Amino acid sequence: MLISIATVLRDLSLVSLILFFIWRDREPVMAIGWTARGIWKETSIGIGLFIPLLFASSVLENLLHRAGLSAPSTPLPALISEKGPAEFLMAFFMVVVVAVAEETIFRGYLMLRIKAITSSPAAAVLLSAVIFSLGHGYEGTASVVTIGAMGAVFALVYQWRKSLIAPIVMHFLQDFIGIVLIPLLKQF
Repeated sequence: MLISIATVLRDLSLVSLILFFIWRDREPVMAIGWTARGIWKETSIGIGLFIPLLFASSVLENLLHRAGLSAPSTPLPALISEKGPAEFLMAFFMVVVVAVAEETIFRGYLMLRIKAITSSPAAAVLLSAVIFSLGHGYEGTASVVTIGAMGAVFALVYQWRKSLIAPIVMHFLQDFIGIVLIPLLKQF
């Protein structure tokens, strides 16, 4: 529970800082992909693209494990146990906050700043994916590479749609399955 609370507070603080920078620079929040334009269409695109992403990322991670890249050296902490619905709700809330925050940070804000420096959308996609993946180093090298590839897909979808909605939905579904659904199903 403490890990979930700390994660939520950290991510909300980072998004608040980004919103301060956007406000200070007199930029619209649309500059970082925050828009309600076509929310249902964008949500549907995110769900539709998630299915092949889930398959491809699973295949990639399995191939990387077979090639000798490492898995986590210690088991990742379980955020849901048999203790009850409070943990489920906290894990669900954490997954929502993480998806919104990480997409805002890595796709919205970071890509905006990298494009401003390099004038290259490709550099923005690549660098944001690399930086995103390095934050997951605790999951082992196979996961770092897989998460980097997923980050690149999220970035490409963001570039294509000019909205964070579809990447947020894809990110949410990925984390929900791994953090909430699979541990919950293991209880039965």
